[in-house]
Amino acid sequence: MGVDKEKISVSKSLVENVDKLEGMLGIGKSFDVIKLDLNYADRDMAIFFIDGFIKDDLFLQIMKFLANLKREELDLQPLEKLLRRYLPYVELEATDDLNKVADMVLAGPTALVIDGIDKVILIDARTYPSRGPEEPDIERVVRGSRDGFVETLVFNTALTRRRIRDRSLRMVYTQVGRRSKTDVVICYLEDIADQNLVKDIKASLDKIDTDGIPMAEKTIEEFISGQHWNPYPTVRYTERPDTAAAHLYEGHICIIVDGSPSVIITPTTFWHHLQHAEEYRNKPIVGAYLRLVRYLAVWASIFLLPLWYLFAVQPNLLPKSLAFIGPNDDGQVPLYLQFLLIEIGIDMLRMAAIHTPTSLATALGLVAALMIGQVAVEVGLFSNEVILYLAVAAIGTFSTPSYELSLANRIFRLLLLTATAIFHIYGFVIGTVLWVLLLVNMKSYNIPYLWPFIPFNLRAFLDVLVRAPIPLKRQRPKILNPQDPDK
Repeated sequence: MGVDKEKISVSKSLVENVDKLEGMLGIGKSFDVIKLDLNYADRDMAIFFIDGFIKDDLFLQIMKFLANLKREELDLQPLEKLLRRYLPYVELEATDDLNKVADMVLAGPTALVIDGIDKVILIDARTYPSRGPEEPDIERVVRGSRDGFVETLVFNTALTRRRIRDRSLRMVYTQVGRRSKTDVVICYLEDIADQNLVKDIKASLDKIDTDGIPMAEKTIEEFISGQHWNPYPTVRYTERPDTAAAHLYEGHICIIVDGSPSVIITPTTFWHHLQHAEEYRNKPIVGAYLRLVRYLAVWASIFLLPLWYLFAVQPNLLPKSLAFIGPNDDGQVPLYLQFLLIEIGIDMLRMAAIHTPTSLATALGLVAALMIGQVAVEVGLFSNEVILYLAVAAIGTFSTPSYELSLANRIFRLLLLTATAIFHIYGFVIGTVLWVLLLVNMKSYNIPYLWPFIPFNLRAFLDVLVRAPIPLKRQRPKILNPQDPDK
């Protein structure tokens, strides 16, 4: 976050304080940074605030109270009387540092500067433009809550506290960015979370030295993950308060960033990215079935295309009973190039869908059907089998709960397909081994990425494979080193 600014002490002279704050805040240079000169109880005062961040009706009530004050009421100990009696609001603070005043005003609170008092009163009567909580698009469930995190930090902390009324729930506030001063909250259960892990996360946030984090949680991830060129995510994102609460109960730590509806869950393993709230919104046997189907879909999204290509170019690897696998008609374009073209085409369609207005979504679907549908087959560009297997792989990609993991798997699928096309069976085997080694060597805050598979823990691995009934899950993950291991 950089070195703290040098303290600038508040003077008893209103004129001196106002001159300094006007320069710091750029009064007159920005239309939305406002200064009002006031006089209450025969004392000159000034307030500084950001237009749009202030609750007009609430501050109007505060100004009415100040207007009714008499001079003698502020003769003795005026600061204490204002804070304790005459300012009818809960979130009040006094500071003697003008640098802090300027930073706080830009964050939303209102500064009240009074002549003859060497402290500035900060009134946190801010409000932010925000939308209401609604169900996240990428984490929908058939049954369950329909609320989700929003872009306002205080709303997100409130949604979390609504589900966790534990006295040990901690919300540690900090700021990141020398210029942006972005509000960040570290959320954890003090009686459960590993305190050394909490210290590590706080230290990693304190080390962030940049002007600002306009991309919010994604910028935070890039700073704290450290593995910049590795596509696999070492943190998990969620927009569901119930999902965040479930991880907090296990001993994880959440990072909430102002301006983002996505909450960072850390540390996480590869398997955390394959779990979904839908599995726990059904009976255990149904949830176990859904998890198994999801695992099959994810593995198909990674290995189906390279395997099919390998069997297509080396049919001698197949037993006679599976001799039908392979293209009946190779088409006019080499198989590898067909796969590559469709992969790029699907990514182009995915990006087009993001940028296409909802009213034009149907037209985009028709264009997609023409591009990689029957017309492309009839002209000999693609074979039927290529479209079939790529469609299955695409479904597996979209079935991956973590969007970040699905993109990483897609990159690896292309690399593995390329290695298989060049070196055939050796390329497939070596590529798969290198992929496993990559995941084995990854860590998220010293937590092995493939745990409990590597290093192996039978009980935890069974819990990963099968969605167990909640009453039988009496232990928190040992790898998190929870202070209270029993649920």
